[in-house]
Amino acid sequence: MAPEAATRPTRAELRLAAREQSRAQRRDAAKAATRTALLRVALPSVAALGVAAAAAITVQGETADQQRAQAAGQVPRTAADTAPDGAAAQAAQAVATGGQTQASRGDARRPLAGAQPTEAPTEAPAAAPTAEPTPEPTPEPAKPKAVMPVAQHGLGELFGADGTHWANKHTGIDFPVNGGSEVYAVADGTLRTQWNPFYGYMTIIKMPDGTEAWYCHLRAYKVRKGPVKQGDLIAFVGSSGNSTGPHLHFEIRPPGSGPIDPLPWFLSNGLDPR
Repeated sequence: MAPEAATRPTRAELRLAAREQSRAQRRDAAKAATRTALLRVALPSVAALGVAAAAAITVQGETADQQRAQAAGQVPRTAADTAPDGAAAQAAQAVATGGQTQASRGDARRPLAGAQPTEAPTEAPAAAPTAEPTPEPTPEPAKPKAVMPVAQHGLGELFGADGTHWANKHTGIDFPVNGGSEVYAVADGTLRTQWNPFYGYMTIIKMPDGTEAWYCHLRAYKVRKGPVKQGDLIAFVGSSGNSTGPHLHFEIRPPGSGPIDPLPWFLSNGLDPR
């Protein structure tokens, strides 16, 4: 007896089996794409994980619906159904990341323009305070080469005047001041004193250049001899010798010469005794 012939599946059964196999393949592809998309998301936030999970469930649900619709012959296949696994993964990734493109590892390592922290500008050191220049000492006014022999200005008899009191002409100038008035050294020099019947008590100062200053008709001496400085008190006015009243007779005698007019000598030294 011949073996019993195997029952051949009907055409409807074949189509159903093909559909079931196609559904299983699409489910597996969608799951793999979802897992790949989730793995490629770097450090997802809690919100992103939730979105990815919802997207995966949505994709699975939509895939199942599409499979059932295609099995019933109502919905044609879309480009996403026929796309390779990489494209599906990219679509799932786009859904999970809210439509933003996932950066590659190389992009993550590339420094962003303007993102590098800049060092705070180093402040220039404060300039050291400039030391104020030390003011130069004010030079003392130049000391005059001579001073007045008495404090009071004003002249009586002038040099060269004629009169019965002199054998020739007047050899000096007279300062008509009160008796006892102070008499001063007109310049630095060496002092000596002497008596003369015409000049009375007199003091002579010899200056460094050899010029002599004669003080005549004195009452008394303050210094009798030795070095003196300009302005030193040396004697007192009187009326000794050939005199008609208290006054100071003053003469200037250059070295090796007789008496000259004292007025130009005073003026040349910045003094005007008149």
